[in-house]
Amino acid sequence: MFKLNRLTDYAVVVMSQMARRLDEVRTAPQIAQDTGVPLPTVAKLLNTLAHGQLITSRRGASGGYSLVRPAEDITVAEIIQALEGPIALTACVEGSGNGCEVESLCPMRGNWNKVNRAIHAALSNVTLADMAIGDLPFAPPPGREDLLSVKQN
Repeated sequence: MFKLNRLTDYAVVVMSQMARRLDEVRTAPQIAQDTGVPLPTVAKLLNTLAHGQLITSRRGASGGYSLVRPAEDITVAEIIQALEGPIALTACVEGSGNGCEVESLCPMRGNWNKVNRAIHAALSNVTLADMAIGDLPFAPPPGREDLLSVKQN
């Protein structure tokens, strides 16, 4: 089974929430509250996504995090690569960084690259904006944005 890890899934959730509020700089606690993703996980993701140059951080009293580009210009492939590295299905796929001890004898040598390119192209055609469409479980109902500002004691 080809499966993304949980952190990558959470990264899409976090970035989708950020995409819904493009005009705002968001703090890690705000994002954690709005998404339901635990704060330590959100903090780790924000650091990784900043290193992947998908978000930017601002220090200071009005600091926080924001997307570096519009959601329409960020692809799911970029998010996956920021969290998991190059998209590669097998060790013998170009760019995987992993070698295979029987690569020179393998009849499939190079053929997996066709599959890998097709998957990469498909993931590159889905944007963060596409992923942020619709009502997400953590989004308030339309007209009830006040639900996001729940005070904590």
